[in-house]
Amino acid sequence: MGGSHSREGILSDSEEEEEEEVESEEEQADRREQLTPPHRTTSDIPSSSASLDEINATLKALKLKYGNVPRAKNAVKLYLHIGGNTPNAKWIISEKFTTYEFVEESADLGEGSLKVKGEKKFQRKWVMKVGPKVRALVSPSMQLKMFDDQRRVDFVSDGVWALKFFTPEDYRVFLAEYENCLFENLHAIEATNKEDIYGKDFRGWINPKEADDSMWEDAEENFKEAYTPVREREDLLEELEEAANGGIQGIAMGALDYSFLVSDSGIEAVKNMNHGIHGKGVAVKFSDGKGRFSGLDTSSSFETPKKALLMRAETNMLLMNPAGEGKPHATGLHQLDIETGKVVTEWKFAKDNTEITMRDITNDSKGAQLDPSGSTFLGLDDRRLCRWDMRDRKGVVQQLDGPVLHWTDGHQFASNTKFMCFATTGDGCIVVGSADGKIRLYSDRSMRMAKTAFPGLGSPITHVDVTYDGKWVLGTTDTYLILICTLFTDKDGRTKTGFTGRMGNKIAAPRLLKLTPLDSHLAGENNKFHGGQFSWITESGKQERHLVATVGKFSIIWNFQQVKNSAHECYRNQEGLKSCYCYKIVLKDESIVDSRFMHDNFAASRSPEAPLVVATPKKVSSFSMANRR
Repeated sequence: MGGSHSREGILSDSEEEEEEEVESEEEQADRREQLTPPHRTTSDIPSSSASLDEINATLKALKLKYGNVPRAKNAVKLYLHIGGNTPNAKWIISEKFTTYEFVEESADLGEGSLKVKGEKKFQRKWVMKVGPKVRALVSPSMQLKMFDDQRRVDFVSDGVWALKFFTPEDYRVFLAEYENCLFENLHAIEATNKEDIYGKDFRGWINPKEADDSMWEDAEENFKEAYTPVREREDLLEELEEAANGGIQGIAMGALDYSFLVSDSGIEAVKNMNHGIHGKGVAVKFSDGKGRFSGLDTSSSFETPKKALLMRAETNMLLMNPAGEGKPHATGLHQLDIETGKVVTEWKFAKDNTEITMRDITNDSKGAQLDPSGSTFLGLDDRRLCRWDMRDRKGVVQQLDGPVLHWTDGHQFASNTKFMCFATTGDGCIVVGSADGKIRLYSDRSMRMAKTAFPGLGSPITHVDVTYDGKWVLGTTDTYLILICTLFTDKDGRTKTGFTGRMGNKIAAPRLLKLTPLDSHLAGENNKFHGGQFSWITESGKQERHLVATVGKFSIIWNFQQVKNSAHECYRNQEGLKSCYCYKIVLKDESIVDSRFMHDNFAASRSPEAPLVVATPKKVSSFSMANRR
């Protein structure tokens, strides 16, 4: 466990190099005296050739230092980080003087373009080369981090590297070139056409200096009113750790007495306590290795469920599994009665008597799983957003063989919206993330047309969450989290969210939550972000306090108030969208499956937050966030 800045350090030459390069004036005088030839008369002067050779030898012996005044274009000093996370970790100089360049990697079938059905497709890809040692595709996976005060950037490319620039102008030129190359690689259009991607209302996303950040500041003040003050320094203390019976695939977190571990062998019930989850009790076992349930007279088999959704005051659970290996879509789901430990129904997805698929399901609202009479839930597919009802049209729960869920509300879009994930607010509004990076906000009244659509930054949104009050949206990509403020002021001066009205051009620029290049490299092979979410509340008037996401072997926790603070030290002297690198890390010895905060009900009096539950395939750990004394 630790913070994010402890290993970055200040780039400087090694002591040996400093000693080698820097001589005192007295030492230089002594050396000159030793090497100065005795006085000679004119007749003693050797031939011109011999004289030049002697002067050259003398100059070499002096080892004169003229200082680094690079003349080459794009000149930089290249550093490499060695030692990983050990006490001996340090930066070393890889190249004292080298150059960088952004080169175009054209498609095999043309110079920067590819013919497809008579049309030209933008196919150019930019690569950054630094001398002979670094060659990296310009992409978010480089995790490039800027240090304006040091004229330095760090990045990942088969190791952790740093470039140090000789002048502020060199540094600014590099950043401008990098941003343009990154935009073109992500969006496949010329960087001069940024407004085609973002639109006129989102100019602040193109140039954050023009963005209206007043909503961040207003929200920060409102947050302070609802926030219980805690000490600045907090520790994550491991309270419980238990071995799992099988390979854990996910957690279905409960707000009442129990939470549930979804594993290869079945569904395990664990007790919710103020210091974490504890104990084991099998709710249902799979009857064989093919994923067939016991307790249900059916011949169907499937992979281990990838989605578990609690319903009806957490007495029922919906389990959805992919229809085929490697595919996220499902043709139906199973309904588990937790009290009896039996699967009572196998549901099918269908619309207009035609079987369809779903890639995700979620509750109607943030607290809907606590409703004892709930019979509806939301479904999402690539271009479908709908509400399913487990009752027939007359309102009676179906008891048919192979019953079909009733499509009660929703829309099937004509265009491929590339939907990937979704979440709901406390009042039932819906946020949807897409493969093209767009994030759409739907009101609780209609799923046909989004009230607000935020443009993508070029990376697919793999997971999305929203605060209970709908004021903040958190999108997860492979390489960063994006935090969006949905607040705006309408023409009548009223403050609304983008779920209930069209935001116009009064849109604040988002903020990015990232790992430092070094932490990204240390996170392990599977170092992609997944499952970013807020801490969990289901009550108006309260405010989420933290954000958590999983990256490889790391569980990363951000302080929500700190991220929203415009004066936060991370944001000083930054170019482009503000990026926050201040976080705490929970490190496990294997890749983490899921990290989630328990419900706010379980926050102990000595802790500002409910316990954090971290699951790996073999273990489940609970951490409390305690104030330091």
